[in-house]
Amino acid sequence: MLECWAGTTRIRLGGPVHERVLVSLLLEPGQVLSIPRLVEAVWDDSPPATAGHQVRKAVAKLRQVIPGGARLITTEGSGYRAVTGWVDLDLDRFLTLLGQARETAAAGATADTEALLRQALALWRGPVLSGDGGRLIDAASAALEERRLAAVEQLMDLRLGNGEASELVGDLLELVAAHPLRETLHFQLMLALFRSGRQADALEAYRTVRRLLADELGIDPDVRLTELRDAILRNDPSLSVPQQVQAPVELVSESGASTCTLPYDLRDFTGREREMYDLLGYAREAGGRIVAIDGMGGIGKTSLAVHAAYLLAEQYPDGQLYVDLGSFTQQPPMSVDSVAETLLRQLGVAGDRIPGDAHGKIAEWRAIAAQRRLLLLLDSAGSAAQVRPLLPPGANSMMLVTSRVRLVDLDGAHWISLGTMSSSASLAMLADTLGEKRVDAEPEAAAALAELCGHLPLALRIAAARLHNRPRWTIAYLVERLGNESRRLDELRSGERSVELTLKLSYLGLTPKHRAALRLLALHPGHNNIEARSAAALLGTGVEESEEIMEHLLDVHLIQQHELSYYAFHDLVRSFARRLGRQQADPEDDGEGDHGRLGDEAAVSRLLGYYVLATNLACDLAFPGRVALEPELQDYRPSLPPLRDADQARKWLAREQDALRNAVVLAYRMDLHRHTAELARNAVFQLDAKGRFEEYREIAGIAVAASRRLGHDALLRVSLSNLAIADWKLGRFYDGITAATEGLELAVRLGDRRGEAKDTGVLGALLGALGRFDEALARLRHSISLKRELGASRTEAESLTNLSTLYEQWGHFEEAAAAARRALELNRELGARDNELVSLADLATAHLGLNQDEEAQRYLDQALELLDDASPAADRALVLALSAKAAHRRGDRDRFTALFARAVTLGRTSRTPIRQARVENILGSLELDDGRGEAALQWHTNAHRIASETNYQVEKARALQGLAQACEAVGDVSAAAERRRQADELFDELGIGVPFRRSS
Repeated sequence: MLECWAGTTRIRLGGPVHERVLVSLLLEPGQVLSIPRLVEAVWDDSPPATAGHQVRKAVAKLRQVIPGGARLITTEGSGYRAVTGWVDLDLDRFLTLLGQARETAAAGATADTEALLRQALALWRGPVLSGDGGRLIDAASAALEERRLAAVEQLMDLRLGNGEASELVGDLLELVAAHPLRETLHFQLMLALFRSGRQADALEAYRTVRRLLADELGIDPDVRLTELRDAILRNDPSLSVPQQVQAPVELVSESGASTCTLPYDLRDFTGREREMYDLLGYAREAGGRIVAIDGMGGIGKTSLAVHAAYLLAEQYPDGQLYVDLGSFTQQPPMSVDSVAETLLRQLGVAGDRIPGDAHGKIAEWRAIAAQRRLLLLLDSAGSAAQVRPLLPPGANSMMLVTSRVRLVDLDGAHWISLGTMSSSASLAMLADTLGEKRVDAEPEAAAALAELCGHLPLALRIAAARLHNRPRWTIAYLVERLGNESRRLDELRSGERSVELTLKLSYLGLTPKHRAALRLLALHPGHNNIEARSAAALLGTGVEESEEIMEHLLDVHLIQQHELSYYAFHDLVRSFARRLGRQQADPEDDGEGDHGRLGDEAAVSRLLGYYVLATNLACDLAFPGRVALEPELQDYRPSLPPLRDADQARKWLAREQDALRNAVVLAYRMDLHRHTAELARNAVFQLDAKGRFEEYREIAGIAVAASRRLGHDALLRVSLSNLAIADWKLGRFYDGITAATEGLELAVRLGDRRGEAKDTGVLGALLGALGRFDEALARLRHSISLKRELGASRTEAESLTNLSTLYEQWGHFEEAAAAARRALELNRELGARDNELVSLADLATAHLGLNQDEEAQRYLDQALELLDDASPAADRALVLALSAKAAHRRGDRDRFTALFARAVTLGRTSRTPIRQARVENILGSLELDDGRGEAALQWHTNAHRIASETNYQVEKARALQGLAQACEAVGDVSAAAERRRQADELFDELGIGVPFRRSS
């Protein structure tokens, strides 16, 4: 693998040509490579015509991006030479260390040989250019790989000779899996298994290699393997661990090689630049002694710590030591004195020199460590108490600690908390592990894969491993498999690695109380937005206790916090916790906490009860004048959010709107139908205000289904009314009429006059959209009369707004202005800001129809003052389009241009067909007035499509009128005549007189 670093900054060299040129030169330092030789290295036998030129360009680029590049790559005649004596080249260090190991081995210095081999192998990052370098480079890579494997085998022999056995089994299993035809590795694995007391496994290992060699090569195992098999069968004493004579401590410290027991450094380590910069800067500049790295399981703590340890190794020449404390495994963690003993043995201290008691071992470790410059990496710590006694005295050594728990009581530590990787870093990791070609071939699928893996390094590596092992799988295919949340954790499993197992080890470290809380919190509908009060309702606790529980889960990285007072789940942790919840529903569960289906129902019922009461409070403040409904009485009395005014209520609703929508779906799924209908009734207010009408309709439809199953006619009437309103705003007029008619019939049967008034008004709006003006007018007048009698000011204003629209479409502008003016008065009395905006737009429209431009401008200025991001995009687009029309009439070009552009931008984001068709007709007429016939044609064509799809008759007629004028402007006379004929027919059908037939 090729990496170029300047200090802690990785240098991007360029594309494959640049990398192959540089690698070719570095593989033969000091040798002059001709241009043809470099061309062959880059393109094998198929170079392009410009190959020589491209090589020269690549050299020029390399000299530019590499600090001192001109010194590194020199021109020699017609070729180039790499001068590497002044740079730190891993390949040179690797070969030098192997040479030194040969010398020490010949001299019988086994300890020094082992240390040198460890240092050499720690430099390995994988095949040159990840095995994608072309014929010449791959040949050189294969030679290097052979030298590495020989060194690995030599090191394994030394470690076996030193008495290691069980510690080697895992590494040897990986090695024989990667290199199944190397019989020496199989020999070492069999011996390690036997010495670990696993005689049967050792014999099975022999049978495996025998079958493999017969199947692949048609040969029998080497005689050494056969003899070892026979010795194992005899339980031959000669296979026992040889006795070693430990050198005195004084001699070990004087050896020429530093002790390094660090694990393998990932060749494709990527990302974490900010954290690495932070860690290295603290270690190098501040003389830091302790760095504690925490994060959830699988987040990459160990990889970061190991990578940093190798970069810092030269600062600690007396040793770089590693111990896995095992705090998050299914086995008991290492005790402090056991760790101290392990560290002493790593430094070469003889067993008879190590004290037998715990305090003595720790004291001996501290005494020896005080004399050295050591880098100590303690992995997987469970608490500060597990590592604090092991801190080397003095300021000459450094300790890196990783933990899934925040070690906040580890005094003097520099803390680094790892979060998930960024999208770009996740894609970079996939490119490094899968290969850039594969990722570049499926960029969208790769991005989706990173998202489904939650940008968790372990999950990304497992996914990449699965794709490597299934070469016929596309990335998109794995994405499809991961799309099933209930199966996602099963897919993220490869060999002994598993996201689920990693998370389970953290889970098992919790108390029963916190385990139960984690399972219940996974049911919370606000996946990334869990607030303490709603969590308290779910858990059945007080607010303070719920905060304490979540803070503990935060400390152990099973939940996250992106801002104060709100908590979130990582997607994979939520999937894991939900799976636990399903497993705990089994009657044979462990009985810990509030579990099973009944426990889940009780918890969710408390949460939904909280949301019903909280949204009642918020909606009463944010949408004044609405009709209040009495919620079902409940035993649990939650703590409600401290909302004091409309602004706070609107912010709370905006914050919770996704959770509320999800809560309705959850309630229906769990057959909690009353909660479903009551909560949906409140949730749609916010969705309506934000213009999220598809979700509005979905929630209203769920509420209708829940009310039917509940057999609650009053809730069904409310739910049908909301469904009809959603259908109206989405242009589904006939569906809306069906729902509103059923709702009205229910209201009459129940004697619900408010419901009768509401549904009558909704029917009027729907009939008006279909152009049935006479019927609509009668319905709207009756609705307004009932609402006025009942004192329902908010809904009266809504019907007045719809009446104003009806009159405007009919060409009765005086009546339209009167209705809009009364609606405006009521909305201002109520403080209904969003409805006030619509009333102002209607009033301006009426005055523009009356050619009273100054009056229209006055109301539009007021509307523009009310505009903010909280207002529905469709309403804002309408106000801007009308304002642009007024500016155009006044000849204010600059203002017209600015307003027109804003209206276009907002209009494209509108999800309200009845508004979108109207806005696009206005914009089309303005384009036509400005002499841009082609542009006008596009606007009116789209408006006609939208209006036709929804049967919005008035805007359809206006679009046809606009198309006639636009076709005429571009010289298409026959099309203009046909469009004008169609428009006139529709206007006649609607009863709209000739003077009022216009395209906007």
